[in-house]
Amino acid sequence: MFKLTKVIAQNASALSGISKNARLLSTAAVRYSSSTATTNSPSANAIDSNPDEPIQISNPFEKERKVCILCKHNITPDYKNVKLLSQFQSPYTGRIYGRHITGLCKQKQEDVEKAIRRAQHCALMPTYHKDLEFLKDPKLFDPEKPIRPHKY
Repeated sequence: MFKLTKVIAQNASALSGISKNARLLSTAAVRYSSSTATTNSPSANAIDSNPDEPIQISNPFEKERKVCILCKHNITPDYKNVKLLSQFQSPYTGRIYGRHITGLCKQKQEDVEKAIRRAQHCALMPTYHKDLEFLKDPKLFDPEKPIRPHKY
């Protein structure tokens, strides 16, 4: 709106000189544009000068991007770090949780699976259950509420 009135104010004198008899612009628009052009100084901020202008804000509907917990803290899974690896193993069956449950990125999920298998092969971790000493560890995720739920 402000830009339109500025253009009208600049071209009002040229248009009135070209066609005095034709009413191309309403007198109210010319009066409004001339009054805003005289009251606004070049140093004034556009937001302060016209309250009808939209303000610049970030998108309120944009969802926060989910980040892999291992990438966020720059952790590389190692087969000797059994306490970390046991977080990604089911306490009842010993199965490795999938990506849709852990929330890991594809690369870190592959690294975790490879490290768990290597730790199991080296007899650092059991294969069919979780170590009893790691059952009371804090949970990194909730296996009952997956990030990407199953379709049924």
